[in-house]
Amino acid sequence: MQLGTRWAAGADAPASVPAALLPAIAEVEGRGLTGMWTLTWLEGRPIAELDAGWEVLLTASGDVIAREFQD
Repeated sequence: MQLGTRWAAGADAPASVPAALLPAIAEVEGRGLTGMWTLTWLEGRPIAELDAGWEVLLTASGDVIAREFQD
């Protein structure tokens, strides 16, 4: 895993966040959730995790998924 960057929910995402994830991140933030996002890379794919319990990820097939965090 490669550590990326952190930013506050509601703030502009850093340029390092892939554009494909931005609509799903906005959708999660639209739920009124607050906290900090953390962008990491696992097996070359980005995962943005909101410490309020949500994650937005890019699958191997190229789909973007927003879901409640699963351990």
